[in-house]
Amino acid sequence: MTNAEIVALSERYLFPTYPRAPLAFVRGEGTRVWDADGRCYLDFFSSTVVANLGHRHPALVRALAEQAERILHVSNLHHCEPQARLAELLVTRSFADRVFLCNSGAEANEAAIKLARRHGHAAGDGRYEIITALNSFHGRTLATIAATGQEKVRLGFEPVPTGFRYAPYADAAAIEAAITPRTIAIMVEPIQGEGGIVAPPREYFRDLRMLCDHHGLLLIFDEIQTGMGRCGTLFAYEQTGVTPDIMTLAKGLGGGVPIGAMLASGAAAAAFDLGAHGSTFGGNALTCAAGIAVMEVLQSEGVLANCVAMGERLQAGLRALAAAHPIIQDVRGRGLLIGAVLSTPGAAIVDRCLASGLIINCTAGNVLRLTPPLTVSAGEVDEALAILDRVLA
Repeated sequence: MTNAEIVALSERYLFPTYPRAPLAFVRGEGTRVWDADGRCYLDFFSSTVVANLGHRHPALVRALAEQAERILHVSNLHHCEPQARLAELLVTRSFADRVFLCNSGAEANEAAIKLARRHGHAAGDGRYEIITALNSFHGRTLATIAATGQEKVRLGFEPVPTGFRYAPYADAAAIEAAITPRTIAIMVEPIQGEGGIVAPPREYFRDLRMLCDHHGLLLIFDEIQTGMGRCGTLFAYEQTGVTPDIMTLAKGLGGGVPIGAMLASGAAAAAFDLGAHGSTFGGNALTCAAGIAVMEVLQSEGVLANCVAMGERLQAGLRALAAAHPIIQDVRGRGLLIGAVLSTPGAAIVDRCLASGLIINCTAGNVLRLTPPLTVSAGEVDEALAILDRVLA
């Protein structure tokens, strides 16, 4: 099928819930994807910050093929080897004691919200409120849009679930002022992705940890976007100097296969007992095989070191572009989660880059989000910068 045929089919039968570009991708290899008409593009968005190992990574393809030959799905009323192995990897390579596996980031955050509330009830005081940050993004379910600190996400879905309070991001004093006798947790992203690639100083997380310890609260890190090597370490919390009580993962965990995870330690990890939560497809054998492959590749092929080096190269190149194109006002981020802040809205630049063969994204209205696969090469970084230079000119 051609681009036009696929687009027509989609527009006829799918809900129009996404602002889709009028093309369809049919094949990928590394950092490149091809549309149905045969045109090649550099993917510096990693298909919504998912393809951390690039497209069609051989280890991921092999793991999926081998697992598909054995069994695709095992009921959660029975045990499953890939599920158990992935849980072991996530626990032994993080702070956590236990893992709940699900299908998406929103589901992982739902599980974290439920765990925090369950913990509050188990403590005997019934605390249930969770403080989140303004401009945060935690998902599209009713509970996670309620947790999201953006009113536009909640419009038209009222009444949304209660039990959330909001405070400015990177402002520990504002978080402290929002604490009430009903508060059970503070939930934040180590870097706000949808909020504009905003990275607070380490002191902010230290202060949040101190607040949680002082008031008996849980600290929840939403690492849906920052986790799985995206910031140069396996998890972004490793760079904050503190350890959360709960962490959520998705996106890059499956390398393109839908999977999410909620990890917890200490008293929080004991709050879920038999029947407290569940998911038919959570911990699916095929998706867990993908997660195992991703975890192993991230820590065995120099991927994290490459992420740091290429992130530095990309940021340096963007700052050089800013000197020639004053429309770029700031460059920020960590690893390969990078934002170029513009003085004008960025949607038109995203469209022009796409027409020139470069896929990027705009978030917060005026922040170009560049998130190539962690396996991106120096030559591909330079190629992307050259395209952006021409577009800006």
